[in-house]
Amino acid sequence: MKPADTPQTVRIAVAVIAERRPSASPWAEWSWRVVEVLAEAPEAPPWTLLRQEAGRALYLAGHAEIALHPTDTDNYRQNLTAAEPRLWVVLRAAPGEPGMALHLVTLDPGEAHLYADVGSDVLESLPMPAFLRAPLEGFVARHHRERGFHKRRRDRADPEAMARHRPEDE
Repeated sequence: MKPADTPQTVRIAVAVIAERRPSASPWAEWSWRVVEVLAEAPEAPPWTLLRQEAGRALYLAGHAEIALHPTDTDNYRQNLTAAEPRLWVVLRAAPGEPGMALHLVTLDPGEAHLYADVGSDVLESLPMPAFLRAPLEGFVARHHRERGFHKRRRDRADPEAMARHRPEDE
């Protein structure tokens, strides 16, 4: 579950391009993949057909906002220090044509992991576009706070709490 927006939450608008092609699987008619995430895209309704050829269709899947939360800076730092920083897009099955909906775009690997095992969701990982790296680095520089480890102490157990009592003791 993502944290609630705070005054420090930053939102970055993006547009997603997705491709639909015939599936090689006997259990699905179509196979989906996210092709690109753009900083700017023409104002068009979600799932506008951009190009169609040889059974493949390219769509403007829609516009989304990437929300950066100050409490998630550990995850953002982990992403930025990876050999190849990533961005994740989640497409979710939906009624009607073309059968998918743009659900989420995130730079948080922890949030992306939540969608990795969800049945019909399509989770795509792409290299982080250059236009997102500088804002993410700046956000982490402004909001990251090292959090020390604090081990909780348990209450001392009462050894008599679970002991059997004889009826005459009551």
